[in-house]
Amino acid sequence: MIHLFEPLTLRSVTFRNRVWLPPMCTYQVDAHDGRATDWHLVHYGARATGGFGLLIVEATAVVPEGRITMNDLGLWDDAQVEGFARLTAFAHHYNAAVGVQLAHAGRKASTWPDVPRFPDGYQSPADGGWEPVGPGADPFPGLGQPRALTTEEVAAIPARFADAARRADAAGLDVVELHGAHGYLQTQFLSPLTNHRTDQYGGSFENRTRLLRETVEAVRAVWPESKPLFLRISATEWTEGGWTVEDSVALAEQVKPLGVDLVDVSSGGNVLADIPVAPGYHVTLAQAVRQGAGLPVAAVGLITEPAQAEQVLVTGQADAVLIGRAALRDPDWPETAAVALGAPSPLAESYRRGSLKR
Repeated sequence: MIHLFEPLTLRSVTFRNRVWLPPMCTYQVDAHDGRATDWHLVHYGARATGGFGLLIVEATAVVPEGRITMNDLGLWDDAQVEGFARLTAFAHHYNAAVGVQLAHAGRKASTWPDVPRFPDGYQSPADGGWEPVGPGADPFPGLGQPRALTTEEVAAIPARFADAARRADAAGLDVVELHGAHGYLQTQFLSPLTNHRTDQYGGSFENRTRLLRETVEAVRAVWPESKPLFLRISATEWTEGGWTVEDSVALAEQVKPLGVDLVDVSSGGNVLADIPVAPGYHVTLAQAVRQGAGLPVAAVGLITEPAQAEQVLVTGQADAVLIGRAALRDPDWPETAAVALGAPSPLAESYRRGSLKR
């Protein structure tokens, strides 16, 4: 058996293979209402028919002010369920599981969409944006001035994630992933570089992880016991005095008994840093979390070649691989991998005539 194409079962969900699509913002909600559109149906649907085992829908805001950009998806309103349900039903028909990454951008909110038709940087209220919020009033370099959340406002955030998780379940989604990476709100609270609070949400490691733990507990209380819960983290900030791999292992050990089933391991994004970007540069971080906390992990980060992805699994460094930018170029990347590794074609049956020769 080729490891990439072995099924993986977490709770009651069986993923047909271990080639997964990570959440990647596409900035296609032009109505600015958070609702999934035909774009999302086609974009994710193509990767379902292309053979991916799990599609994790891009960062989806739990409150309007938690959007990274005005063109992001949301699950803060019941009216947004229908578009997700349509996407999920299509993917399920072609045996792909579907997850959603629930997110709050914190101080990195209200930026212009990262596509050529928009300018770069902060979208001010005068230009249709809004005031970002965070653990403190320190802005991310080049972005807007955030307002520090009150203790009461922080304590209310887990319930917003739980409300969004209820809507994800109503849409038939298989997985919820909590976004605790890349410098967004949960990361801002975790990091000693951006969390200088003096209340119960700041200071010690226990206090800085409190918001995330409370969010996990709130979501797990409403997310069906039969469905897995993922957590995405930045395993290191690559900066002296910042969040470390050891912190990530300790965090994973905290959330494991709270009901997190898999950690999706990335890095960076909270502060400007010199990140040693190279093929598979997060894999050893994923391996450290897997070994240290005893939790399944998914590896991401310039994994582009089939043999490279297979080796990550063969060596036990991760339990699944996330194919990001390569999947934007090639919706049928699992077929490319199947050909290279000698596995059966994972394409939808109507496309089998186009399957690459073996």
